[in-house]
Amino acid sequence: MPYFRKKWTPHEADEWTKEDYWAMFFSAWSYVLLMLGLAFCFLYPWLGIGITGLGCVCVWLMFTIIDPKLRTISEDYESKQKEYLLELDRNMKWGH
Repeated sequence: MPYFRKKWTPHEADEWTKEDYWAMFFSAWSYVLLMLGLAFCFLYPWLGIGITGLGCVCVWLMFTIIDPKLRTISEDYESKQKEYLLELDRNMKWGH
């Protein structure tokens, strides 16, 4: 069983879970490591490349963790929006 869930229902994806907290953790660290890595690339190139690499790993982890939840929420929103627009179109046609 994977540590991070990949399958979500729209209601579950809308709730705060450990995946959200891990995504926040990796988001903050990716920002810090990428900024430090870029600065160190000018001063100590090999250290800068290593730190930038760690920042890229944090970005990848953040994306891998939070993307399934965001996709589920987005698909649910799109389906609700489509239903709303069809209903609005039906109402507007009757209004004329």
